[in-house]
Amino acid sequence: MKNNRNGLFKNSLFYIVVFLSIMGIIAAVVGKGGNSQTSTISSSEFVSQLKKDNVKSFNIQPANGIYKVTGKYRSAQEDDSATGLFPGTVSSSKVTGFQTSVLQNDSTIADITKSASADGVKVTTKEEESSSFWVQLLVTGLPLIFFIFIFYMMMGQAGQGGGGKGVMNFGKSKVKPADKSANKVRFSDVAGEEEEKQELVEVVEFLKDPRKFVQLGARIPAGVLLEGPPGTGKTLLAKAVAGEAGVPFYSISGSDFVEMFVGVGASRVRDLFDQAKKNAPSIIFIDEIDAVGRRRGNGTGGGHDEREQTLNQLLVEMDGFTGNEGVIVMAATNRSDVLDPALLRPGRFDRKILVGRPDVNGREAILKVHAKNKPIAKDVDLAEIAKQTPGFVGADLENLLNEAALLAARRNKKTIDAADLDEAEDRVIAGPAKKNAVVSKKERQTVAFHEAGHTIVGLVLNDARVVHKVTIVPRGRAGGYAIMLPREDQMLMSKKDAMEQIAGLMGGRAAEEIIFNQQSSGASNDFEQATSIARAMVTQYGMSDKIGQVELAAPGQSYYSEGGPAYSEKTAATIDEEIRRFTTEGYNEARKIIEEHREQHKLIAEALLKYETLDEKQILSLFKTGKMPEKKNDSEFPSEKAATFEESKRELERKENERHKEAAQAVGSDKSSSDDENKTTVYYPKDDRDQSEDK
Repeated sequence: MKNNRNGLFKNSLFYIVVFLSIMGIIAAVVGKGGNSQTSTISSSEFVSQLKKDNVKSFNIQPANGIYKVTGKYRSAQEDDSATGLFPGTVSSSKVTGFQTSVLQNDSTIADITKSASADGVKVTTKEEESSSFWVQLLVTGLPLIFFIFIFYMMMGQAGQGGGGKGVMNFGKSKVKPADKSANKVRFSDVAGEEEEKQELVEVVEFLKDPRKFVQLGARIPAGVLLEGPPGTGKTLLAKAVAGEAGVPFYSISGSDFVEMFVGVGASRVRDLFDQAKKNAPSIIFIDEIDAVGRRRGNGTGGGHDEREQTLNQLLVEMDGFTGNEGVIVMAATNRSDVLDPALLRPGRFDRKILVGRPDVNGREAILKVHAKNKPIAKDVDLAEIAKQTPGFVGADLENLLNEAALLAARRNKKTIDAADLDEAEDRVIAGPAKKNAVVSKKERQTVAFHEAGHTIVGLVLNDARVVHKVTIVPRGRAGGYAIMLPREDQMLMSKKDAMEQIAGLMGGRAAEEIIFNQQSSGASNDFEQATSIARAMVTQYGMSDKIGQVELAAPGQSYYSEGGPAYSEKTAATIDEEIRRFTTEGYNEARKIIEEHREQHKLIAEALLKYETLDEKQILSLFKTGKMPEKKNDSEFPSEKAATFEESKRELERKENERHKEAAQAVGSDKSSSDDENKTTVYYPKDDRDQSEDK
C-alpha cells in the first residue's frame, strides 16, 4: 500500500503531464475541426456572403434572444482567423461551413429572407432547445472542474511532506508509535554504559509500575537528555528503551519539525504531544534536538523565527500551563552547549545523562557484543584489543570488527584471526595500504628517518605513552606513521604529558633537519596536532605563566567564531607567542634527544627501510640491543609484505598450513601463547593520536 501511495499516481509531475496532454488533445481536436469544417463569422459577413450567392443552405434556430445560424458554402472558402485553444494560434485553411448569430429584429430577418429567395438558397428552421443552458454549463464548467481537481491533487501531494494526507494537514505530525515487534534492541545489546542504562531502566520501571515511586512522593521525570560525542550510543540507548518499554514510543528527528511554511513546526509539536497524551503513559524521543532547540535570539528573521516558534511551543508542551502528565520526553544531541537554557532547566529535562567514551572495561564489553555473531579465532584476545584502543567509541569498535570480518571473507577464511584484526586496525586508522604506490628512494629514506625520529623521542619520553608500532607503508594520505598509545586510560593531562606529546610530534621534522639538513611538507599534520595541543594549553588549561589561570576559549571553539574572540588583540598576540614558545621547546627537546641517540635512530630507520613495519617488540630490541629479535613472526602483517592480493592470500595459506602441522606434531602444548607474545598493537586514540606526515 505504501508503494501505491508513493507511486506514479501520487506524483505531482504525473498530474501536470496528464493535464498538459489532455489540453493538447483538446486543442488539436478543436483546431482540426475548426480548420477543416466550420468557421465562426460575423452577421454582416454572413449577409455579404449570402448576397454574393456563396451560401448553399443554412438553418435558423432561436437561442436566448438571438438567432443561431449555421450553414454551408457552395464552395470552400479561405479562412484567416485565430483557431485552436491557445491565444495567438493563427492559421490559414479552407472551410466548408460557417456559424453566426443575428439579432431578432424584423428588418434583419427580412433582408436575409429576401436574399435567400433571390438566389434560391435552401432555408430551414429549428425550434429553440430547452436544454441549451445545461449544455453550455457542462461545456464551460467541465474544464474548470478538471483544472480544480488537478490543482487539488498537486497541493495534496505537496501536503504529504507535512506528514498529513493533504494540503490541510501540514501541521500534522507524521510520527507513529514504534512497532515493538520490529525493534529487536534490548538493554542487553547495549554494553559499556551501565550507569546510563540504570538511569533509563528507572524511567521504564516508573512507566510500568508507578506505584512504587508515587507512594514515596516521587515525580516522574519530564525529560531525559542524552548528550555526548558522536558514536557513543545515544540513539542505541533510545532504541533499547523503546524495546523494553511496554508503552507507546514516538520517535522523531528534530529536523522533521521544520518546514518551509511558517507555523508548521509549532503545529506539529502540538499534534505530537496530543497523540502522546491520548495514549499516556508514553515516551517521545527527539533525535538531534539541537535542530530546533538552539538558543533563542541569534536570528534576526526568516527561518530563525520559524525555529523559535517551534522551540517556544516545545517549551510550553513540556512544562507549560496545561502540563504533560504521563509523557516522558527523551532527546539526544552532541551539541548540548548550543541548547536554549529554558529547555535544560528542571521540569523540562530533569535528567542530563552524559554518554561518554567507554573505559577499558566498557570497550571490552562492546567488543564482545559485536563479536557475538562473528567466528573469532582463539588467538584473538578482546581484552587486549580493548587495552589498545583508548579513546575509541562503540561505533569505532563495531567498524573495526566489521572490517576484520570483511578481510577474513576476502581471504577465504572461516574465522577472524589476529592478522585480520591487525590489518583492520590499520585500515580504520589510516585507510588501505598503497603497496603499489611509486615512491622514490630519496622520499622513502626521508619518511623512514622521519618516522624513526618520532619513535626515538617516544621511546625516551615514555612516562605516559608507549610506542606500539611504526611503519613507512603509505596508507590514505599518510606516507607513514608512528603509533603512540597511553599506558592507561587518562581523564586528566598534565603539562608534562602535553609537552612530551608536542616533543614526540616534532621528532619527525627534527630528524629531517639533522640527517638531511632539509624541511619537507611531511610534517604538516604533526604541526597541526602540536599547535592544537599548545593552543589548548594556553587558552583552556591555564598552563601558560604569561596568560595565567584563565580560560580564553571553550573546547572546540574556533578563533573565528561568531562575535570574534573574547579577548583583546594584545592578549591574542601573547597567546600566539606562548603557542610558538611551547612548540619551539618541544622541537628543541626532540632535536636534543635525536642528537643523543643518533646510532639507535639510524638502526631503526634502516630497519624500516628493510622491513617497512616494526612492532613494539622489534622497536625495543633495536633500541636496547641494536639487533632484531631472534624470532620474527612473519605473519603479523602479511598484507604489507605482499605486493599483490594474490601473494597476500598465498602467504596466509602457507602460514595456516604451517600452523596446522605444528599443532598436529605438538602433544598437549598450546602454540597460541607464543603467537600472543609477538602480537602487534596498531591502535591509537582518535583524539590523542601521534600520526606523522600526510604525504
